[in-house]
Amino acid sequence: MKKWFFSFLIAGASFTSLYAQDDNSYRTPAKEVMELLLAKPTPSVSIDGKAEWMLLSERNSYPTVEELGQPELRVAGLRINPNNFAPSRQNFINNFSLQNIKTGVSTQVTGLPANLLAGNVSWSPSETKIAFTHTTGSRVDLYVIDVATKKAMKINKQALNTVLGSSYTWVDDNTIIYKAATQSAANAPKRPITPKGPTIQQNLGKAAPSPTYQDLIKSPFDEQLFEFYATGQLVQHKNGVETNIGKPGIVSTFSLSPDKKYMMVRTIRKPFSYLVTANGFPSTISIQDLTGKVVKVLAELPSTEGTPSGYDNTQNVPRGFDWRDDEAATITWAMPLDSGLIKKQVEYHDAVYALSAPFTGEAKELFKTKTRYAGTTWGDATLALVQEVLRSKQTFRLSRYNSTTGSLELLIERNQTDAYNNPGAPVLTRNKFGRPVIQTTDNGSKILMNNTTGSSPKGDLPFLAKFDLSTKKNEIIWRCTEGVYETVNDVIDADKLVLLTRRESQTEVPNYYIKNLVLRVADRAITKFTNPYPQLEGVIKEKVKYKRADGVDLTGELYLPKGYNKDKDGPLPLIIWAYPREFNSAADAAQIRGSQYRFTTLSWGSPIYYVTQGYAVLDNAEMPIVATSADKKPNDNFVAQLKMNAEAAINHLSGLGIADKNRVGVGGHSYGAFMTANLLAHTNLFKAGIARSGAYNRTLTPFGFQNEDRTYWQAPQLYYEMSPFSYADKIKTPILLIHGDSDDNTGTYPINSERLYAAIKGHGGTVRFVFLPYEAHGYRGKENVLHTLWEQQQWLDKYVKGAK
Repeated sequence: MKKWFFSFLIAGASFTSLYAQDDNSYRTPAKEVMELLLAKPTPSVSIDGKAEWMLLSERNSYPTVEELGQPELRVAGLRINPNNFAPSRQNFINNFSLQNIKTGVSTQVTGLPANLLAGNVSWSPSETKIAFTHTTGSRVDLYVIDVATKKAMKINKQALNTVLGSSYTWVDDNTIIYKAATQSAANAPKRPITPKGPTIQQNLGKAAPSPTYQDLIKSPFDEQLFEFYATGQLVQHKNGVETNIGKPGIVSTFSLSPDKKYMMVRTIRKPFSYLVTANGFPSTISIQDLTGKVVKVLAELPSTEGTPSGYDNTQNVPRGFDWRDDEAATITWAMPLDSGLIKKQVEYHDAVYALSAPFTGEAKELFKTKTRYAGTTWGDATLALVQEVLRSKQTFRLSRYNSTTGSLELLIERNQTDAYNNPGAPVLTRNKFGRPVIQTTDNGSKILMNNTTGSSPKGDLPFLAKFDLSTKKNEIIWRCTEGVYETVNDVIDADKLVLLTRRESQTEVPNYYIKNLVLRVADRAITKFTNPYPQLEGVIKEKVKYKRADGVDLTGELYLPKGYNKDKDGPLPLIIWAYPREFNSAADAAQIRGSQYRFTTLSWGSPIYYVTQGYAVLDNAEMPIVATSADKKPNDNFVAQLKMNAEAAINHLSGLGIADKNRVGVGGHSYGAFMTANLLAHTNLFKAGIARSGAYNRTLTPFGFQNEDRTYWQAPQLYYEMSPFSYADKIKTPILLIHGDSDDNTGTYPINSERLYAAIKGHGGTVRFVFLPYEAHGYRGKENVLHTLWEQQQWLDKYVKGAK
């Protein structure tokens, strides 16, 4: 007996040693990689309408994991800090300065709180003041910067409630309406040890398809928590005096009419849903005056649980309530004419209605749309631009609405994926109400259109154009020159064509300029930001073009190490990083996107870091998934097209002598991770893969994913074949799985990585799974991000660079 027990101890010790985990302490990547990640980013810029003052906002690179680990409540699709009535784990501004654009003198804003954590920045109507929120561990406060004195001051007495957003709005330069918390966080409901009873849900024969949302209400106690933290009180702060507006409620959104006499308020009501997020809870849309008196109840909206499945379907209820910007107090909304079912054969699918103050009459029908209404950009009585979108068909329509005649005239119809024929977005100006409306030129016959991408066969070259409303032609009046990448950030003077632009090149860090298209004087630089990434100076960047086997043109952004010479140094190990996109048109899929002239900036998730470690990096490698015929959908041939895309990239770069085709790694984030796992399951093209925060079992998203609107029950074979989990036994190429343990993205539950890891391990594959504490779909904690970069480098060095 004693001998048997001794043998068991030895066997147990061997078992423990064999399966012990690696050292789980945080690691840091190579010095060059770490310095690139932690480089302080250049400030963000906000300029007033007259181009007199510029607000510079500075942010720290990354918070610590300890900061991420602060208390967090997850309920109703929200993530809340239970101590301060605010969203948890936000990105904050840490410093403000104001620069006079004419003199170039920059002044630090005084009166800022210590350890500034600012957000929600907004200029006052006359742009003489700037408001922002400051979040501490126990409350959120509202500050106002006086531009003349460069001094900030806290103005609120009651703490703000920013849980549902829409935290404040300017009325005039001396008046702000904000949403306040009604209780102390210490009064939050306490979870009982013994609940009142079980949690029960039921459905009585009504279809209620739903995406796979996370952090939903799961019990009656969750309902209590949501109601406690979401309840707010609207408060008017005028010249230092605060007055409550109406009664407390779960105010989701509130917005002022252009004449500032009314508010449109959306208030959430019970019963709360266990299937959708707070945005989909039953709600009441009402018009109130500034004392809180209800003038008109516009709609009592049900929960969105009953929305029919399919991306272009909608509930058979009013939607899209909004103020008309060109009138004093007119509310507009849309109503489906097809019962919310886009496939229903009707001449018009939506109608748009309006109701004006004092809101006592009947609503007036403005126009009907042929497809699904997606919003209106207002100009004046004779000009508004109406957008229609069909996501399932990737189509876009833009029409002119003349409210004087009631006519709707089609101006543009194109495929959303047709980047070359994108006319841009209308330039806006401020009207007498201070609202953004369409900027016209040439006596109202043309509108200015700004395309900040400007895709073309030569790559992205942003432009400014005049769109002729009669001929329906776009005349480009300025375009970025080749060799740089320059976008129009604002039109300061539409008549004199004075512009604010942001310009960069491969060697020039992005800076801002005043440009005059009429006088043609030299551009005036108004910022002098310096290069935060000197380690990348000399790195070679090139837009490479190649074809896949079926003739579709592809591109990618190739980065090569500083001083690399292929004749001397030979082929390099290659990293391909990508994110697939669906196209109904092969011609659109073949269009060139991106610019080789952009300055290289690095986010935490970029693969470009590894160009400093001796790798060739093909970033943004095109991975189009194209419908092969009119009766087919893109995903009907998903895996085969992934393979063609990858083969084309590898063959091209190895053919140039740049890449060693026997040492190639592939990686991606989210849908790019899904792509990576599929490529490793179905090809032998790679030595290793990196898959971050992906979804690998499509049955976990049964009501559609990405642009796939067929459900699992309509296309079970498709869901099976597109799921790399189904082929986990085939994944023998080493794969590194990384996932945040608090992933908040619809569909990419952490269980995806947990189960794929277990499946690959169960079949003897080579796999490593890194679970990052406190991280959502995107990673933020400094230690976590540095460790992720270390994990990726170790994996690539061992299995790609070091491959035999």
